[in-house]
Amino acid sequence: MLQTVRYLIGSVGASGFGSKSTAEEVTEASGDLKSITAIITGATSGIGAETARVLAKRGARLVLPARSVKAAEDTKARIVSEFPDSEIVVMALDLSSLSSVATFVSDFESLNLPLNLLINNAGKFSHDYAISEDGIEMTFATNYLGHFLLTKLLLRKMMETAKETGIRGRIVNVSSSIHSWFSGDGLRYLQLITNKRSHYDATRAYALSKLANVLHIKELAHRLKKMEANVSAYCVHPGIVRTRLTRDREGIVTDLVFFLASKLLKTIPQAAATTCYVATHPRVTGVSGKYYADCNEAAPSKLGSNADEARRLWIASEAMIAQRFKTGL
Repeated sequence: MLQTVRYLIGSVGASGFGSKSTAEEVTEASGDLKSITAIITGATSGIGAETARVLAKRGARLVLPARSVKAAEDTKARIVSEFPDSEIVVMALDLSSLSSVATFVSDFESLNLPLNLLINNAGKFSHDYAISEDGIEMTFATNYLGHFLLTKLLLRKMMETAKETGIRGRIVNVSSSIHSWFSGDGLRYLQLITNKRSHYDATRAYALSKLANVLHIKELAHRLKKMEANVSAYCVHPGIVRTRLTRDREGIVTDLVFFLASKLLKTIPQAAATTCYVATHPRVTGVSGKYYADCNEAAPSKLGSNADEARRLWIASEAMIAQRFKTGL
């Protein structure tokens, strides 16, 4: 109850920020980011677009991969119109396709750019059941497995950049508190919905993909530490974004319900704040493997905190990639 009250009033936490903080506010202490090159998935709208805008404002070079290159070009145009000196590269990437991920990484490496920051922001919620070209349930393939492979293939470049520049690399997974809605055996459920449409539940599939994002960061941070890599990994819950609500007014009770609901939602600049905080703030430079909400460290679900489940998912993910896309990983 206390946590909800603090959220509603925008009370700040140990970081000095809270639920009402914006992406611009939390990056003020980060200084000039001209030495930073960042890849941001899902930057064509919403939280991703605001994250890209704010990082560009601070001087970072951006690489914006997207399934719709036109949409990414539109994002680039909006940012450049506001910040004319921005350096932005648009590239093609379909996260639901493992071959597209591999092609993107190959194309990116051919640019001979450094890589300091990877923000795995793209995500989808789909009521419609679908299977990816690699035979994986589409929500899981897009929200998690594509990002898992993307991170894995870019890690060497990030480690090299960190070693050459002395700037600690950062990997950010944008998850959701909805990850806590999933319970049970995630891999078993994935197998069920991949093989049989009748078992598919859109909300549960989305929750599983967001849980996988959390577990990914937990195991990734463990492996980065063992490798003594100068790279940190973070997972964030951005909050629920405020969108335009349409409804028929039915009196004071309905008005009160919608008023209270609106206080639980965030504006897009507020929703992008936690991502930008862990991506840039000096305070979290040496931290890794943690989950953040409202720009402060928070606790994921019990399942999301399970190191054995994180390790199990990692092994299964590598097996999926090896089976469906001959990477030799």
